[in-house]
Amino acid sequence: MRAVVLQDHGEPLAVEDVERPEAGPDQVVVETEACGVCRSDWHAWQGDWEWVGAQAQPGQVLGHEPAGVVSEVGEDVETLREGDRVAVPFTLADGTCPHCRQGHANVCETVLPLGFTSVAPGAFAEAFPVRAADYNAVRLPDGVDAVDMAGLGCRFATAFHGLAHRADLSAGDWVAVHGCGGVGLSAVHVADALGANVVAVDIEDEKLDAASDLGADETLNAADADSVGAETKALAGGGAAVAVDALGVAETCRNALSSLGSRGQHLQIGLTTGEEGGEIALPTDEMVMKEVDFLGSFGMPPTSYDEIFRMIERGKLNPGAIVSETIGLGDVPDRIAAMSEFDTVGIPVVTEF
Repeated sequence: MRAVVLQDHGEPLAVEDVERPEAGPDQVVVETEACGVCRSDWHAWQGDWEWVGAQAQPGQVLGHEPAGVVSEVGEDVETLREGDRVAVPFTLADGTCPHCRQGHANVCETVLPLGFTSVAPGAFAEAFPVRAADYNAVRLPDGVDAVDMAGLGCRFATAFHGLAHRADLSAGDWVAVHGCGGVGLSAVHVADALGANVVAVDIEDEKLDAASDLGADETLNAADADSVGAETKALAGGGAAVAVDALGVAETCRNALSSLGSRGQHLQIGLTTGEEGGEIALPTDEMVMKEVDFLGSFGMPPTSYDEIFRMIERGKLNPGAIVSETIGLGDVPDRIAAMSEFDTVGIPVVTEF
């Protein structure tokens, strides 16, 4: 079958013929209907995240935002059947560790990141396997489009989990979103759906226009600002209650922190590049004196997906609104390379395999 394979870090990706997966006893094989192209794929291509033990190696099949149809079911799988349409989180859990049993499978003790390790080949492929399928493969509601769900496994779910579960966000609070790529636009849309007021910050007017369409009340082009933090803070009525760094570089992280009011909450969604190497210097004393909370959001437990589905059913969330284009598998290498120049808007989704 065809798949996008990492050749070497920073070298052009290639579409190759690879062996088709077979379902182990607790697994299903999913025929990929759609898979989002995410900045995390760019990180994998660049060789980032060695510092947290998550560096993808040459030969890795990439792709971690899939939706598709179950085509093969392992002998121990009880809840899924061939033909079921499913979404799959990128944080493949074992379903049995203490975190999983408490509903926090996204931080499972033996988590396998889909598309980042050889034992969890990714979904830029005609098909991919899912371990602990009874736990990880989430059946899609009737009528839900696979393209709309293609960001659910990573960007949209991470933004939702961060704002709905990690942050203490109330209707009418101000949320400042720094960086309006796929996860940033998802955060704008989710914050608006949860009743917050939103300031969107980026350096590209096209992305800020997209943020406005998704519910941002105010926008700020950081390239034109003398002090991004201070100007965002002013737009947010004197300080945001929640500030999101949706990019993961030192500048956006510190800008987000400086846009908070006292007792605000910083939500870190973006992961760092090789330049930061996993560490960013923070204004610790100011955070202490303002009683600022620093929170992380990493994926979302599959047991919580029904919350998103209910909001979609009621018309309050529309993940498909962040999808910018549909592409073929052969377009993936160029789309990922374009992320080096931040030259993508929204979520490109692969639909032709």
